[in-house]
Amino acid sequence: MKRFLAFMLIIFCIFSAIAALYIHDKGVKAQTLYWGSRGDDVYELQRKLKQWGYYTGPVDGYFGAKTHKAVVYFQRKNGLRVDGLVGRETRRALGMAVATNYAASRGISNRDDLYLLAQLITGEARGEPYLGQVAVGAVVLNRVEHPSFPKTIAGVIFQPGAFTAVSDGQMFRPPTSTAIRAAADALNGWDPTWGALYYYNPARTTNRWIWSRPVHLVIGKHRFAR
Repeated sequence: MKRFLAFMLIIFCIFSAIAALYIHDKGVKAQTLYWGSRGDDVYELQRKLKQWGYYTGPVDGYFGAKTHKAVVYFQRKNGLRVDGLVGRETRRALGMAVATNYAASRGISNRDDLYLLAQLITGEARGEPYLGQVAVGAVVLNRVEHPSFPKTIAGVIFQPGAFTAVSDGQMFRPPTSTAIRAAADALNGWDPTWGALYYYNPARTTNRWIWSRPVHLVIGKHRFAR
C-alpha cells in the first residue's frame, strides 16, 4: 500500500510539473496571428490598423484577406519583415501585448506605475503628437531595462536631473486621458523609438552633453537618441 501511495505521489508530482510548465508557457508567449486566426487579439489588431489608416475592412475578429493585406502594408511602411504574420516584432510595432507578463518583466508592479508614467508623459510631451507621447513613455521603459539606469519606473523618473518636468513640477498635474492611453501602449510594448534612451527638444535644452548623442529619430519637437 505504501509503495502504491508513493507511486501515485510521484505521478501526481510529474503531472503537476507538466501542468505548471504549460500554464507558464501560455502566460508568457503571445500568440502569432495569421490568415485564419480569430479572437480578441484579431479585434485589437484590426482596431489599431484601422485607427492608423492601414485597414478599411470590418473589425470582426477574423484575420482574412483584407487584414492580411493591411498587415503587409503596415510591415512594409514600418521597415519590418514583410511576411503577413503578426509575431513579436510586428506586435511590438503595433503596440500590442508581446507577453502577458510583459509589465512585470519591466519593473511595473501596479496601476500606480501606469499613472506615474502618464504624469511624466503629460509633463514632458503635452502637445506632442500621440506617437511622440508613446515614445516618451518608451524611453522610460528602455531605461528600466538598461544596466546604467534604475530598475523601476519610479527610480528612472525620479533619478536626479533626469527629466525637466520633474524638476520644474510640470509632471505633478493630473495626467491627460491621451497620456494615460500612451502610457498603456508603451507598457504593452510599443516602442516607436526603437530603443532610445534619451530625447530632447533642441529649442529648449541647455544640456550640451545631450547634443553628443547620436540622433536616430525625430518625432514632433523631440529628437531621440541612444
